[in-house]
Amino acid sequence: MHGRRMSNLPRSAYIHVPFCRHRCGYCNFTLVAGRDDLMERFIGALDQEMSQTLGQPQVVDTLFLGGGTPTHLPARLLARLLDTVRKWFQPAADCEFSCEANPLDCDGDRLAVLQDAGVNRLSLGGQSFSDRKLRVLERDHSGLQLQRALATCAERFENLSLDLIFAAPGETLAAWQGDLRDGLSAPVKHLSTYGLTVERGSAFYGRALRGELNELDAELQLAMYEHTLDTLAAAGWEHYEVSNFSRPSYACRHNQAYWLGELWWAFGPGAASFTCDAEGQMVRAVNHSSTTAYLKRVLSGQSPVQEAERLSLGERVRERLVFGLRQMAGVDLGELDRLWQAPARALFEPHLDEFIRQGWLELEGSRLRLTRKGLVISDGLWGELLDSGGEV
Repeated sequence: MHGRRMSNLPRSAYIHVPFCRHRCGYCNFTLVAGRDDLMERFIGALDQEMSQTLGQPQVVDTLFLGGGTPTHLPARLLARLLDTVRKWFQPAADCEFSCEANPLDCDGDRLAVLQDAGVNRLSLGGQSFSDRKLRVLERDHSGLQLQRALATCAERFENLSLDLIFAAPGETLAAWQGDLRDGLSAPVKHLSTYGLTVERGSAFYGRALRGELNELDAELQLAMYEHTLDTLAAAGWEHYEVSNFSRPSYACRHNQAYWLGELWWAFGPGAASFTCDAEGQMVRAVNHSSTTAYLKRVLSGQSPVQEAERLSLGERVRERLVFGLRQMAGVDLGELDRLWQAPARALFEPHLDEFIRQGWLELEGSRLRLTRKGLVISDGLWGELLDSGGEV
């Protein structure tokens, strides 16, 4: 049993840092704005949570600090945070160590701290180069500040990623084409492009309910997405996941661990882990999303986990298919058959057969993948594949 548990230890870890300067209008993430007074307690709680969960340092192939905004911490506290993370996680020789950053935080002191700690991949939440659009999104930087931040970061980090949002209220196709052009000319190796969605819990959601904000019509959003696909392909970028593109060999390995159904640790408020228990059962656990509740629980010796569920084998197979289909390489059904120890396709009928017939999915040998037609409606497919008939 001990040997099996050792082989089932995750090789990836995610750390959620919940602090931000302010909350943008579209954001419903787990974060706190204007509570910098909690930063030192958070670092202590994180150390305690890792101690309770891990017991001893773990070797990892990917490490990801997200948020929130990890770089909102002043350089002194950012160094303490990274020391804490490195105390419990030892990066393997070729570890991908990512950190999310806000353009206004990319000063020499913070970048030096990140570099000294071994961070080798920086992901900037730029969202746009257009001042008008940045104001609509309620971002705290200008387009020029984003360009300057990218140039500054590129001097220290070879592996830079940039997030861009399309379909902002009032945005035109021409405006998005301009953003994409600027993104392609930036010194980045990876682009994540997201269509704006108005999520419950965001300020935009309330404004939309009051009729103060209108989402773009579906046809324009589709035109923006298809322009993204064509433009990046023509520029030699690899479209490796529904919303993610990279220069060759620069796909985000940490996110691929999620999509390939691998295990990962997760720490901090609202963080969701996927690990294996002593009986060999896969367990998904989610920490309390309130930062103050997280701190109170951990610092009083309690578990911060708010909910945890064991996944049945059938649920694992379903998730492996759906997460795997987010990648352009698709999924090998033979791999799912081996996991299920029987033909797994029956778990997904009648929907799988229907999606293939509609031309949304294609089957080549045993490999199932999204078609271009399926790609643009992919979010509408996942629910039915997860809830298909068949034994669980």
